[in-house]
Amino acid sequence: MRTYSFFLIPLTLLVFMADAAFAQSEADERTAGTQPSADHTDTYRQLDLFGDVFERVRAQYVEEKADKELIENAINGMLTALDPHSSYLDDEKFDEMQVSTRGEFGGLGIEVTLENGVVKVVSPIDDTPAFRAGVLAGDYIVQIDDEPVMGLTLSEAVDKMRGKVGTEIDLVISREGADAPIEMTLVRDIIKIHSVRHRVEGNSGYIRITTFNQNAEDGVKKAIQEIKAELGNKLNGYVLDLRNNPGGLLDQAIAVSDIFLDKGEIVSTRGRHEEDTKRDNATPGDLAEGLPIVVLINGGSASASEIVSGALQDHRRGILLGTQSFGKGSVQTVIPLPGHGAMRLTTARYYTPSGRSIQAKGIEPDIIVEPAKIETYDIKRLREANLKGALDKKDEDVKDKDDSSAKDGDEAEEEEIQDYQLMRALDLLNGLTLYRGSPSQAANDNAAPETPDSESSAEQSAQP
Repeated sequence: MRTYSFFLIPLTLLVFMADAAFAQSEADERTAGTQPSADHTDTYRQLDLFGDVFERVRAQYVEEKADKELIENAINGMLTALDPHSSYLDDEKFDEMQVSTRGEFGGLGIEVTLENGVVKVVSPIDDTPAFRAGVLAGDYIVQIDDEPVMGLTLSEAVDKMRGKVGTEIDLVISREGADAPIEMTLVRDIIKIHSVRHRVEGNSGYIRITTFNQNAEDGVKKAIQEIKAELGNKLNGYVLDLRNNPGGLLDQAIAVSDIFLDKGEIVSTRGRHEEDTKRDNATPGDLAEGLPIVVLINGGSASASEIVSGALQDHRRGILLGTQSFGKGSVQTVIPLPGHGAMRLTTARYYTPSGRSIQAKGIEPDIIVEPAKIETYDIKRLREANLKGALDKKDEDVKDKDDSSAKDGDEAEEEEIQDYQLMRALDLLNGLTLYRGSPSQAANDNAAPETPDSESSAEQSAQP
């Protein structure tokens, strides 16, 4: 029997139980006339190795470390080695995660992942210290408070960016196209997320979802109601802005998709075993009443944002405009460990209704529109009315129009840079309305098309 120090009761118990199970398995196999499984033998040899290393670190490491710290680090190392999204959450981190899904937490306000050993920004959250400081999706955080990020785990890097509200943190960021690293100082703050915002743009409704927390579904429903009340029959459609939305709760992504879909599959999650496959379908009722929808996405749109985008695109319920999404198509299950926090484990992948995998591929927009800076040029052009002796010429009209043109040019220079992608989305809605007629007629013409039921969707998804 293997022996360990008396204070390693949990580890000793684990090995003892493993030995007992192995002995029983060995006895069963011998009774059946077979030799013990080589896989079983190798597994328990590896457990021996873990115990030996643990003992050696406890006894000889240059600084004394608590047993709890060593074991938790070992567990976290096992999980983080699986993929960038699996990890161990101690009690404090588990509490923080639960708070963040409720829409309020402390920090800088950025969603990050680990890429090639460096922390990459998935997206900044609106109206947070990171957003106001100019952090952009796709930035690489290479240094935190004078300490290089290379070599740190994602959890370690996130821990360094968290801290007491009101304290400063220095970041060095590498940005594609920048001549040199960008240095910035941010002040940590309480991050209060208003997950849904809306406004009226001309005859269109604009709805922005910043994150899919537990308030997302109710926020979108409220936005639609208020936009309808303000525009009435003039409403020609909606712009659903999911740019730089890092994702959030799966059930909220499904619920938001269901708001705009009348039937059909929304998303399927497929795990390691066939019986783990789960399909979520829309329920009757389209709150947008068939009006056109333009969905804005970009490289910061991840996870839950990609579920919504993929569902609306596959059902031809919305036109996707912008740039390719992030490609985070895996499902993380948070498994509480009573008395020891929780573990976040990747358990499945997301698939769109047509069977497309989102993981590492993302969603391609129907219309690619890169971000652009809009500038107005005041170009003087000769018109018919400027020609001497032109028919129906009125000097005062020409003078007024010239003055008006000059004035417009001056005002344009003073305007803030406009959102080019949003402008193109609004143009698209206006164009659809002009092509199809009045907004009310467009709603009828744009009713959700026939979509495959869940059974036929399953058949399509099963195809290679």
